[in-house]
Amino acid sequence: MIGQFIKYSSRFVVSVCLLILLSTECSETKSNPADKTESNARETLIWQDEFEGDQLDTAKWAYQYGAHGWGNNEWQDYTDTGTLTVANGMLAIHAVKTGPGQKTGDYHSARINSKQEFTYGRMEIRAKLPEHRGNGIWPAIWMLGNNIQSAGWPECGELDIMENVSYDPGRIHVSIHSKANNHVDGTQVTSGPVDVPDAELTFHNYGLIWNEDRIQFYLDDPGQILLSFDRPAVHNENNWPFDHPFYFILNIAVGGNWGGQKGVDDSIFPATMLIDYVRVYQNKTAI
Repeated sequence: MIGQFIKYSSRFVVSVCLLILLSTECSETKSNPADKTESNARETLIWQDEFEGDQLDTAKWAYQYGAHGWGNNEWQDYTDTGTLTVANGMLAIHAVKTGPGQKTGDYHSARINSKQEFTYGRMEIRAKLPEHRGNGIWPAIWMLGNNIQSAGWPECGELDIMENVSYDPGRIHVSIHSKANNHVDGTQVTSGPVDVPDAELTFHNYGLIWNEDRIQFYLDDPGQILLSFDRPAVHNENNWPFDHPFYFILNIAVGGNWGGQKGVDDSIFPATMLIDYVRVYQNKTAI
């Protein structure tokens, strides 16, 4: 999921009923606070956001703004108005319908980037996907190389920790993109659809284990590997652009080349993805 970096601002009125719905969707059970400082003999928790308080921590995250289709012919405009809330220890990203529908700009959503960047580690995000109501949304938890503005995409590298398209509920995808392996050429390294039947009903842990020799994605437990990719024996920036810092991206897209393949059902809005936490661990020897 790549979009152009275009500054965009928006204003619209969110009805009282919508506000009540959004606040209700944030009232899920919070993860055990004792887990916040989890560590073991080999790794240490080095960065986290537990989404406490009542607003996004802008020391940790930056809103990304944009309109006019982004890089995947998506229909949403990314804004910071009515599209993100923090309450009850949860981050909620909302996709909302703000116009007549069925065209670019009639939908708003949020996309946030972590200000901290990471090279290697175990990344874990606990999330609940938007309730399945119909086709057209594309929630994602992913990472991009911090050299995207100079190198471009896919040369910067991309790590998709979780992607879902609502026309295929109860399934997620994990993928790796580089110049040698990317979805535009149909050569991406991917798990294909992974069955998670209750992904829209309850929280799951979506994880990445990344070191200088291997990238692995897991579901719920680091031992439950969905996809493993080893550094090629003959490697370069084209097939292994994964030795430099990456940052997190959390978002919901509307429509687009993948999310909109079966159309966009306007009855699904508002749609909300809940994030319980984002945590990064590193091996103690690497710190």
